[in-house]
Amino acid sequence: MGIVLRVSNRITDIENALLVAFYILKESAMSLEQDTQDNPVASSNIQPSSVENHAHVSPEVVETPKTIREQIAELFIAATSKDDKSRHFLLRVVQPGLAGLMDGSVSTLAPIFATAFATQRPFTAFLVGMAAATGAGISMAFSEALSDDGELTGRGSPVVRGAITGLMTFFGGSLHTLPFLITHLQFALLTAYFVVAFELVAIAAIRHRYFGTSWWLSIFQVVGGGALVFAAAVIFGHA
Repeated sequence: MGIVLRVSNRITDIENALLVAFYILKESAMSLEQDTQDNPVASSNIQPSSVENHAHVSPEVVETPKTIREQIAELFIAATSKDDKSRHFLLRVVQPGLAGLMDGSVSTLAPIFATAFATQRPFTAFLVGMAAATGAGISMAFSEALSDDGELTGRGSPVVRGAITGLMTFFGGSLHTLPFLITHLQFALLTAYFVVAFELVAIAAIRHRYFGTSWWLSIFQVVGGGALVFAAAVIFGHA
């Protein structure tokens, strides 16, 4: 009976956290809408993002190279050229890479930190984190590759995009797992906090750099999502 009450209390805590997050997002949206209404001149001067600009200029789908080797060469040329906001580079490199980095950096927070809080053993948290990062990387790679063959959208080879997404997912999930190789739990947690903060700021910076997202809005969205996942880790880690 005690276990049932504890689980019920944790579920109530999660529901309350979600309600608070929903209220904050709602208030933020209403504030942005009010600002737009109060300042119509500024709103009319908002410039479309680089993706929208390019899509407006050349909305046609660009033919994808036939072989994976040619596609990798094309991506390498795009990555090393100064035109890093081209449609090719954004759709075939930045978007799948960013999706993987966001998933790996955020989704693995809950199992890693919940394990650290529950077991008080850093190496156990490390093993769980590496397993979560590996599983998430494989899952995201298949998800990206199987969801779009690139023929209609012009997003390139599904194998290349899947590999980019999978690798970035594993990188995002394993980066904040490495601090748990430190044997002292509190020091490992403190180091992991700094790594997570770096990851979230990097994600916000990439969204701001390549997709024209407002810097502070991007920070709010990314950190807000990470905070919700970390709240789940705290709740279940202390159950």
